[in-house]
Amino acid sequence: METVKGASALTAAVNFLQRFWLQAAAISVGLLIPCLWHRRIEAGDLGSHVYNAWLAQLIERGQAPGLYLARQWNNVLFDFLLSKLGNLFGLAAAQKILVPLCVLVFFWGVFALVAAVSRRPPWFLLPCLAMLAYGWTFNVGFFNYYLSLGFGFFATAIVWSGRGRELLLVAPLAALALLAHPQGFIWLVGCIGYFVLWRMLPGAWKLAVPGAALLAVVLVRYYLMSHYEAFGIWGMYGPGIYNGSDQIALYSMRYYVLSGVALLFGIVCFVVEAIQRYWVRASWSDMRLPLELHWFVVFAVYRLPDVMRLPIYSGWIGALALRLTTVAAVMGLCVLALMKPRKSHTAGFAVIAIVFFSFLYQDTGTLNRMEAQIERLVATLPKGERVTATIWAPSDSRLPFIVHMVDRACVGKCFSFQNYEPPSQQFRVRVADGGSPLNTDDTDSSQEMEAGEYIVQPEDLPMAEIYQCDDHDSTQLCIRQLAAGEANGRIGYHPPGE
Repeated sequence: METVKGASALTAAVNFLQRFWLQAAAISVGLLIPCLWHRRIEAGDLGSHVYNAWLAQLIERGQAPGLYLARQWNNVLFDFLLSKLGNLFGLAAAQKILVPLCVLVFFWGVFALVAAVSRRPPWFLLPCLAMLAYGWTFNVGFFNYYLSLGFGFFATAIVWSGRGRELLLVAPLAALALLAHPQGFIWLVGCIGYFVLWRMLPGAWKLAVPGAALLAVVLVRYYLMSHYEAFGIWGMYGPGIYNGSDQIALYSMRYYVLSGVALLFGIVCFVVEAIQRYWVRASWSDMRLPLELHWFVVFAVYRLPDVMRLPIYSGWIGALALRLTTVAAVMGLCVLALMKPRKSHTAGFAVIAIVFFSFLYQDTGTLNRMEAQIERLVATLPKGERVTATIWAPSDSRLPFIVHMVDRACVGKCFSFQNYEPPSQQFRVRVADGGSPLNTDDTDSSQEMEAGEYIVQPEDLPMAEIYQCDDHDSTQLCIRQLAAGEANGRIGYHPPGE
């Protein structure tokens, strides 16, 4: 990872660790502070993952009628590790162990790839890498995908600068990426294919690679949109900037402003670099490939479907395009890493990171207090009672899955009847054909419960609802018993237009 151009991937990594092991250890420790600064790690879908790990334990003990564990070879690595660690240390400790490990895999995977592209450690971009590690993908709780990308970035770094036997390491890393999430694996294969072809073709023939990649995206979009029920990113969220900078646009409008500042500062740094290269007649060849890959991923984000329904699953597959903005951000950082490092770069990105993490501390603290309320509320219920919840995120939040706090609070105490994972058939824990008294077997019903539009059936009872009970303070929560024939969200706060 040093500036020695002939150094291979593993040689550079060994040299880096020998020279900077203390800095790497200090960075790793500091990086994990957001996982420890509150009692609970607030990360959207994490609550559902923890809850389903508990259901898996019940299934293994024969205590979860109507639920079973499917044999699955993808979208499962995080859940599998969480279950195993939960069996050893308990689920409360398991998530505190596994999530930080995922952060380290992701962060150092990005670091390795950016270093491989720039041929030097990207010290001046550390604030950006830290923000990305705790960006949208982390906070939405897509940890299988998050872990898949981490392994994929390590593999891509090896291909980018590795040689000989080092390349053999790509296969096990790719296998781990596939076991974690297929979309991360697809990106890995596509990126390696793009890189290898680009390096093989001479001169103007290199243009055939981005041309073929863009055509493939167009054809995939046409096929998916014409054969399945699907919606693009603008159809779901409206016009916006989805180029990687959106990874730090999280809980409220102030994050949007900050992401705009970060994007503008990055553009200014790039323009200054471009002007200086122009005056000294410096080559742009080092930036061409990562810049192509960044633009290609951004194009894919805007053209591919974001939400889709496939016949092999019961539920929708969501955030397909939005997930790719993580990759777009990494490729953008690869471009910036090729600039001449300046103290102004580090200072500017550091200020943005300080503001970002101060925002994050405040908002995750609010979620912690809400989850503490939920824990107190479910403690008033008879053990094993069914629970549904309508908890809305603020209208300007890009993280709608805060309702999964209820899932985690139910571990060992109640059953989150609306949990989406078992009926979706996309995860290990699934509902059998005959249904289950512990979880709805219908994905549409699950979505209706989250929206407060589900009509309670007599066989659902007894079932309680946790809801936002103060129209002026959406962090205040209450609980009530539901009655047959009513909509579960009949009482409580609803956002305007819902």
